[in-house]
Formats: sequence, structure tokens, C-alpha cells
Amino acid sequence: QVQLVESGGGLVQAGGSLRLSCAASGSIFNIVSMGWYRQAPGKQRELVATITSGGSTNYGDSVKARFIISGDNAKKTVYLEMNSLKPEDTAVYYCNINTWKTWKNTYWGQGTQVTVSS
Repeated sequence: QVQLVESGGGLVQAGGSLRLSCAASGSIFNIVSMGWYRQAPGKQRELVATITSGGSTNYGDSVKARFIISGDNAKKTVYLEMNSLKPEDTAVYYCNINTWKTWKNTYWGQGTQVTVSS
């Protein structure tokens, strides 16, 4: 059984910073990528950032130069450092891990709320 648990969300004032963590447990191997997605009420879930097992990163346009993703495949943990937060960053942030061994497996956390006040 695989479980992903996010932590670090909360309420922060615009311009502030938060650091999200996501730790996976259980039988998870052959990680292809880890990442973060977010979803605000009434909107589609969108890409925040991803990092591959080789270290390549990809960021959504709205968070480039403000957020930094990092990960540790051995520890099965992914982090998201969020800086210069804006009210439009308010959303539920979901951790994601993808694995591949003959077939692709996708795992999601339950989400953590990030609220940025004006």
C-alpha cells in the first residue's frame, strides 16, 4: 500500500513563503517523476512543478522564478519551496509521484491547503 502525505500548508500573507513536503511510504519503486499540482475552486487542476528522477525540472508559467522544487528519490520525498506568494496561489496543493515498470503508476496525496491573504 502506497501513501503520500503532504505537509506544510497553511495561511500566509502575500509576499511570504511556505515550504511544502510530501513523503511517500509503502512499496514504491522506479520513480520516474515527482511533482506538485494545485487546484483552486472552480478551476482545473494545474501543474505547479515537476522533477524527474534525473533531476530535470519543469514549472508552470505562473510560478517560474518564485517556486523551487526539489526531491530525494531514495527518501521518496518531494519538496516545494514557495516564495513571493500571491493571493492567486491560493489552492489545494497535491503531491504526485509517477513510477514506471512495464506500466505507469500514478500516486496522489490528499492535498494540503495553501491560502495567501492580501
